[in-house]
Amino acid sequence: MTDRRKVCVLGATGSVGRATCELLAEAPDRFEATALTGNGNATAMIELARLVQPKFVAMADPSAAATVCEALAATAIEVGTGKEAVMAAAEMPADWCMAAIVGAAGLAPTLAAVRQGATVALANKESLVCAGHLFTEATKASGGCLLPVDSEHNAIFQVFDFERPEGIERIILTASGGPFRTWTREEMARATRADALKHPNWDMGAKITIDSATMFNKGLELIEASHLFPVEPAQIEIIVHPQSIVHSMVDYRDGSMLAQMGLPDMRTPIAVTLYWPERGAFGPERLDLSKIGTLTFEPPDEQRFPALRLAREALSLGGTAPAMLNAANEVAVNAFLAEQIGFLDIAYIVEACLDGLPVVPLSDLEGVWSADKAARQHARNTIMLRT
Repeated sequence: MTDRRKVCVLGATGSVGRATCELLAEAPDRFEATALTGNGNATAMIELARLVQPKFVAMADPSAAATVCEALAATAIEVGTGKEAVMAAAEMPADWCMAAIVGAAGLAPTLAAVRQGATVALANKESLVCAGHLFTEATKASGGCLLPVDSEHNAIFQVFDFERPEGIERIILTASGGPFRTWTREEMARATRADALKHPNWDMGAKITIDSATMFNKGLELIEASHLFPVEPAQIEIIVHPQSIVHSMVDYRDGSMLAQMGLPDMRTPIAVTLYWPERGAFGPERLDLSKIGTLTFEPPDEQRFPALRLAREALSLGGTAPAMLNAANEVAVNAFLAEQIGFLDIAYIVEACLDGLPVVPLSDLEGVWSADKAARQHARNTIMLRT
């Protein structure tokens, strides 16, 4: 890169967004922040805005926007309010955009960034889960590029032979197994919010951490992988790897298996996409396999973790089914975090939505919103019946 790369960070106040801003601050000669967006964490946004000095900051929550505006009044940073401001940030010209807004709320801004023809670093897996072909078609039409940030998909991206995909037998997504990898169903039935938030390896937000505990995160990643890589769903496998050192693998038909390894640090896949197609001079702690000693692998247990089965069913059904799976899961996770339902109820509620709602073809975002709304209402009704 010879010129400073113009960068937009959607979801800047989340864990991925913050890590992205820290990387930008480490290389001010390489990157220029154009816009940051957040929801309601005014304190974090003020800190990040002062760190990277963007031209524009958008806060979805009006009260948070007022706080940010007051704090940055002496700077040249413009502050916008509401969902419209978030969309305006996504539509600003940028070379590279981090899409890190969690959940279905990130769909419209991420699609707007894609349509600008930017290189979009995708940390919002829900975009491809809920509306995969809409995003891939928009990327082709705009001449932009989608780069995966999830550690598993980023690992596959680094070792996948896109020029000769016919030589690939399968791709293998690794999963840590989460905090309940060795727990019985009876033990998981008694799991508390605090238990589920104790991820053994990764430091992530609450929603993603619960998704790791249920393994819905891996189910969502399976659907995402089907849109990112030119393979059939049957060629996507999942294996449990408790150490989270091997982030994923590509198995080639000649018997070669290529894997990407690294410490469980999200700054690495972020840096891969931020500097792509170059390799940036990023200096995290280095992986020392002699200290790790042993790497182990085991098959996932779909009886204890039905999320994997449900995700495959949604992928097979197609249409609005993945969007409904995602929406129902978001509602169920929020209810669990609010201690309204038990841990095992999360998968039950998602399955009830898939069984109880019709699946229709998907042609636009309006179809996504409609399916999302119906699934959320169905999930809330199911929760009311169980409490």
